Amino acid sequence: MLVHQVIHQYTDTKQPVTMLDLCAAPGGKSTAVRAALPDNSLLFCNEPVGQRAQILVENLQKFGHPDVIVTNNLPRDYQKAGVSFDIILADVPCSGEGMFRKDSNAVAEWSLLNVEKCWQLQREIVRDIWPCLKTGGILVYSTCAFNNKENEDNIEWILRELDAEILPVHITADWHITGSLTTSLPVYRFIPGVSRSEGLFMAVLRKREKTVSQNQTKRNLTKRNLTKRKYERNPYLSITDWLVPHCSVDQCQHNETLLAIPNRWKEVYSRAAQTLKVLHAGVMLATFKGKDIIPHQSLALSILLNKQAFPCFEVSYAQAISFLRKEAVLLPPHLPKGFILLVYQNIPLGFEKNIGHRANNLYPTEWRIKSTYLPEENNTIIQI
Repeated sequence: MLVHQVIHQYTDTKQPVTMLDLCAAPGGKSTAVRAALPDNSLLFCNEPVGQRAQILVENLQKFGHPDVIVTNNLPRDYQKAGVSFDIILADVPCSGEGMFRKDSNAVAEWSLLNVEKCWQLQREIVRDIWPCLKTGGILVYSTCAFNNKENEDNIEWILRELDAEILPVHITADWHITGSLTTSLPVYRFIPGVSRSEGLFMAVLRKREKTVSQNQTKRNLTKRNLTKRKYERNPYLSITDWLVPHCSVDQCQHNETLLAIPNRWKEVYSRAAQTLKVLHAGVMLATFKGKDIIPHQSLALSILLNKQAFPCFEVSYAQAISFLRKEAVLLPPHLPKGFILLVYQNIPLGFEKNIGHRANNLYPTEWRIKSTYLPEENNTIIQI
């Protein structure tokens, strides 16, 4: 949550920014960041590990914000993409000392050799992504480690080798944040038992000078723009009534999926899609299956969904849990055939296809609730 404070301190609330959460899975940082960014800002969420990237996609689609792109790439791939950022959050892989109290596996896996591997990998990650940070841009570096090699030593290396300056963060005494253990640098440590958290180290840095590799990236981009785009507009299909009126989006098709990309950042998306492995962007409207156009789960959960475009069925709590387990929910006979939006307390859950004598649950199989436990009392949604 400290990154929320950083964004509010170092961004203009009225000026959109482009931000990258570099090591984003499972998505808690990304959703906190997306809520803090100025309106119309664009957030890239990246995860290098494929299986973890799918979890990241799930959580960002459930969050429902359209100004998000999720990728599955190594940091150095972003240099080839030619996308530059105002803010980069690098919550880098670490030896995990800050998780000792929470996770016994973190204790078993820790070693001095792993610490050595981690601080070197962390420098490689920062070096690879540094050319993508704009001059004057902000790098938020964090680990869940305690040792100075992965923390203070790496910050001093960034200051020395990459020509950065370190920035203070406004904090208050009642947060119980500890400073540096080895230097006078303004860095921030959460220590279990002192602060109300597991272990965390964070530092905020600003980029001073442009690098040659940034300029080279822009030159390479010019050449790539002449090639055919990986993601093409679909000239034969326009599903405009599925989204809220007056939202400005560009519809394009990738393989069997139709996307709605907000116009304000469609050029950035087009550049990224040529080089990066994009798993999710904007709103995934529909998938094509034979002659059918099937509304996507991403649409059901998006804040751009036009609920009036679909017949709605208000389900009970037990029915909602059943639907989220990917069990068929019996629909009343008065509902028309076709796609039905299931809602619980007016909150969309997903779609079923009503074929008359039964309904097909379209909730993603990989998202389904596997537990059979059902609380005796219903939970209530608190609307803020």
